[in-house]
Amino acid sequence: MTSEPSGRERDGATEAFVAHRNLLFTVAYEMLGSAADAEDVLQETWLRWAGVDLAEVRDRRAYLVRITTRQALNRLRTLGRRKESYVGSWLPEPLLTTPDVAEDVELADSVSMAMMLVLETLTPTERAVFVLREVFDLGYDEIAEAVEKSPAAVRQIAHRARAHVAARRPRGVVSAAESRQALEAFRRAVETGDLQSLLDILSPDVVLLGDGGGVKQAVLRPVTGRDKVARLVLGGLLKHAASLSLGPAQVNGYPALVVHLDGALDTVVAVRLDEGRITGLYAVRNPEKLSHMRRETALRR
Repeated sequence: MTSEPSGRERDGATEAFVAHRNLLFTVAYEMLGSAADAEDVLQETWLRWAGVDLAEVRDRRAYLVRITTRQALNRLRTLGRRKESYVGSWLPEPLLTTPDVAEDVELADSVSMAMMLVLETLTPTERAVFVLREVFDLGYDEIAEAVEKSPAAVRQIAHRARAHVAARRPRGVVSAAESRQALEAFRRAVETGDLQSLLDILSPDVVLLGDGGGVKQAVLRPVTGRDKVARLVLGGLLKHAASLSLGPAQVNGYPALVVHLDGALDTVVAVRLDEGRITGLYAVRNPEKLSHMRRETALRR
């Protein structure tokens, strides 16, 4: 029977958890694509961490990451079932991120909306292994403990996940300046109703995904093709032209646009860029996914 932690142990546990909280949130968010679920995982992590005998813990950061990973994996499997009944396309929950996230190019790339959607195509274990190895640079032995596999199995999973992601991720890292330039051109075209300017910034095979969660109107299936996407965007936004405003924001480490309707936040628009043109437009309208746009979120590696 384990004894209750002493006051000093509780203080030490709290101190370690607070010190690594932003890191743990980032791990959970990258695995889940949902800030709300990541927060729940952190609560579960704390409950388990508070009962640990700290004298037995060599590396507190690694131990906390291990707990968080296991809780996130459990939650990810539940989320998978939930997404099957989701109305329309499911998009990651956008985060209004602190400026220092953009300065860490690798971190920003890993949490960009485009990359988060690529991570959605991995199995839960592949996603955990990829995130822990490629983003947080954990050793194979540490990852093996977190996902409860052998180091040899983890190496194979990591190799498979890397190949899968490489085939689907955007070609090359896009700079913040390129993203801002493309979004500014997109915004001007939309605000002026200039169809040709909008066509010019969109890739011929651009894909539009909308997430209304069955609560707000949004395209239920991906819309593909420059002409279709341009006409849909202009048609939808110009209906509300008098009460609508578009402004810049830093979302998931990259420039994005926020749409306000009658002064209230209505939509977050993130983009995927390839060779200077928009190849992906991601419009999140589900109100339940917009709460983390009210305050900045700090992410850490």
